[in-house]
Amino acid sequence: MALLASDLEALIRQALPDAKITVQGDDGVHFSAEVIDESFRGLNRVQQQRAVYAALKGKMDGPNGVIHALALTTKAPD
Repeated sequence: MALLASDLEALIRQALPDAKITVQGDDGVHFSAEVIDESFRGLNRVQQQRAVYAALKGKMDGPNGVIHALALTTKAPD
């Protein structure tokens, strides 16, 4: 079951409602996303990315995950 970029953005937005989120990808399984959120301030990149992956609610887990690849950029606002 393929996802739309808007579906992926909605999943992230549930966990990070005030984030600036940009998602690209048109094949339903390969995406890139930039997530900028104040909650990332003071966290290292691994911690930031873990927060985003947790928001995906298992959609990338294992061989049956509907998202095959996500190029992810995270940061706190400037």
